[in-house]
Amino acid sequence: MRPFLRLVLLAGVVATPAVAQPHKAAAPAKPASSASNAPKQLGKFEDWIAATHQESGAAVCYAFTRAQSSAPSLPGRGEVVLTVTQRPAGRDAVAISAGFPYAQGATVTVQVDQSGHDFYTAGRNAFARDGKALVSAFQKGSRAIARSPGPKDQQVTDTFSLSGFSAAYAATVKACPPK
Repeated sequence: MRPFLRLVLLAGVVATPAVAQPHKAAAPAKPASSASNAPKQLGKFEDWIAATHQESGAAVCYAFTRAQSSAPSLPGRGEVVLTVTQRPAGRDAVAISAGFPYAQGATVTVQVDQSGHDFYTAGRNAFARDGKALVSAFQKGSRAIARSPGPKDQQVTDTFSLSGFSAAYAATVKACPPK
């Protein structure tokens, strides 16, 4: 159970207010004051997990998956996680936690079947410019391939399964419906 909670917490960190304001320095994390703030799994859907937690008194729901493969292998690289988040103030926020810091101004391209989608970067994260279009592509696609500049000008390729995405996404929308 501990590895799941660690992953849920990691996905929650990826999908925190940095999505809405990646250019501002993040405030130090506050320890959860009660168990009600702890992430709660909504379900596991093939390769995706849906979860929710409380943030400033509001429910935040997200679906996430880890990269199935990454190339090249980078020493010391953290986990690579793709997350889609639903907040009251923002829907369909799509982010990738790369496991390494991107160069300033780097661009990431995510290919879903035949369509390409641009992400901008901030620190160790990349954010979709058009989350709604990407969610639509995820629902129709079978895999997502993220290509980005990595350390030492290496091209990094991360592959994510989209198997189970539609069900995980539906669980997040049900738990955090649009207002």
